[in-house]
Order: sequence, then C-alpha cells, then structure tokens
Amino acid sequence: MSQLLRARRLLTEQGWLTDHQLRMDNGIITAIEPIPAGVTAREAERLCPAYIDIHVHGGAGVDVMDDAPGVLDTLAMHKAREGVGAFLPTTVTAPLAAIHAALGRIAQRVKSGGPGARVLGSYLEGPYFTPQNKGAHPPELFRELDIAELDALIAVSRNTLRAVALAPEKAGALAAIRHLKQRGVRVMLGHSAATCEQTRAAFDAGADGLVHCYNGMTGLHHREPGMVGAGLTDARAWLELIADGHHVHPVAMRLCTCCAKDRVVLITDAMQAAGMPDGRYTLCGEDVVMQSGVVRTASGGLAGSTLSLDAAVRNMVELAGAAPEEAIHMASLHPARLLGIDGELGSLRPGKRANLIALDDGLHLQNIWIEGQALPL
Repeated sequence: MSQLLRARRLLTEQGWLTDHQLRMDNGIITAIEPIPAGVTAREAERLCPAYIDIHVHGGAGVDVMDDAPGVLDTLAMHKAREGVGAFLPTTVTAPLAAIHAALGRIAQRVKSGGPGARVLGSYLEGPYFTPQNKGAHPPELFRELDIAELDALIAVSRNTLRAVALAPEKAGALAAIRHLKQRGVRVMLGHSAATCEQTRAAFDAGADGLVHCYNGMTGLHHREPGMVGAGLTDARAWLELIADGHHVHPVAMRLCTCCAKDRVVLITDAMQAAGMPDGRYTLCGEDVVMQSGVVRTASGGLAGSTLSLDAAVRNMVELAGAAPEEAIHMASLHPARLLGIDGELGSLRPGKRANLIALDDGLHLQNIWIEGQALPL
C-alpha cells in the first residue's frame, strides 16, 4: 500500500531538505520529492531514519540472556518506543551453554520476525576478555580464543552472529580477528588492557572498532595513548559511545566529535533496568542496584546503562556540541555502515527500507514507522 509523509525538514545523507515528502510502498521508500506548492499539511516536523542500536543487553525488565517466552518481543517493542527500528541483542559473559542458548533464541527471532524493532542478529560481548578492565563481566568465566569454538558459536547462531567483542592482547587474537572477518563477522575491541600498539595491530588485522569507547579499556595518556588513543586517531576504527554523561564525561564525548565525528556509533549498552524504576536488578548473573537511573555493581562500578538511544542523540547535541544531523547519523547511518547494511537501512533514500522516525525540533520522538508500518508509542 502506498503512503505519503510530508515533513517541514527531511534528513538525507547529504543533509536537511526543507518541505519535502517521502513516498513508501510495501515497506520500501519509493520517492523523496518537494511538497507541491499550496499544500500546507505536514505529518512531521523532522523526518529522519529510524535509529539502529547495535549494543543492547535488555530493557523493560527483560535481559537478552533470559530463557523465557516473549523476551525479545518485549525488548523489541521497548526499543521501538525510543526510535529504534533495528537492533542487535547482545549477550554477556556466561557459561558457554547459556551463550549458545541465547544465540539460538536470537537466531530464531531473526528468522521468524515479530513485533517492534527488527532483530538484525546477535552481538557477542564476552567471554574473550582480560580481567583488568572487566567491568561487570565475571572474570572466572573468561575463555581463551579458539577458532573451532568461534565457528561453533557462528553455527549455533545460524550465521546471524553479526559482531564479536574481544581483548586484542589475548593469545591468538589476531588470528581470531582474521578468521571472524573471513566469516563476515564484525570484530570490536574492549574489556581489555591492550596498549596503543596492540590495538593498532588488531586494526591492521581487520578489527572494526572499539566497544563502548573509553569504558572497559586503557585510556588516553600522553605517553601511552592506549586503546582510546588508537581508536580516536585511526580512520578505520568505529567508536561505540555511551553518551549518557555518566559513562563518559561530556568533554570526552566532545573529543569524539572533534576527532571522529564520522566514526562515532551511539549505543545504549542498556540492561534490564532501562525504562524501569530504581531498584535491584541483575547483570551477568550478579545483583546490581539502579539509583537515579545509574546502575552499579556491589563494588560501585558501572553496570550497563539505562540510556535510550533517542536521549543519546539529544545528549550529543546538548552536551557535546554535535549538530542535530550529525548526532542522528551517529545513531542510524553509522551503525548501518559498520554492519554493512547501509544499502537497506540507516538513511532515507529511494530503494531503502522504510524505517523512519518523526521528531520534534527538540529531537523528541513523535512517531515511528518500521517497514512502512506505524507503531503505537
């Protein structure tokens, strides 16, 4: 069925178009054109591509690792309400059997579809880390890299495993990176004590970027630039960023826009407490406490986030000085490019899937369309 949406401003990869309309048919964008003279109706203040969250563990009281009916449907509806049209459910460090089971459930949801945001595949965060910057991941469950084990994970996922996070200083890391890339899997670096040189070697081997830049890695120092320095200065590296003002100071957020605004990928890293009241929750099998929206472990460390992706976009504008179109691209076009799906998602262009959001001038979500279908907020 053909639909028409008219907007005061419409965002393309090249920038804003004023008073343009978008046509879509059977879930595909078919045309973007000026609104005819004399037509005053507008369905949106700002019409933009729906967001893509490549790194999310849970929300609305559910966790990707939960073996319970409807978990991914609940999470998909929760993500849609923050403007996300597609996402990667992300696993955590756990016994290998639990990881296999989660990858299998995600694969089934990819194949079957369902309500809310589209599940693009899975993101494996752990168990291939080192203890120094472990975050909330239990180090006793960390594992050594093994090509056969990685192939088994891909097989269990029915080839829906999209990204693997690992520590580049681990034995066999460079070979594992090359192998994963040959299998079509993106590789992100994090929860690691790697030096700048070790990180650059991993990029040379094909690694795609940094897991939640600044968090869970060696920081920027003028004599040892660490993983952060390697990522900020390497034009090949995508930088995941939790732009909530808690995980990363606004000045550090601004540094990303100064050094790498075309390589920032906004993520939530959200866990089950996202969208829920303060209280006790779990992450990686451990009890955590959310107070004033910030989740911490018993030792006081940050444990995932409760950030929504639409808030991350606003934070990049308000706290880091990004232009609205730059911040929106960080949550849509950039993750699509990282995953190699920018031919179908990530921007508004004829021929792409009709995953759209309407925003007001404050960048607050008004409406979302997924595959051309409007969803209730």
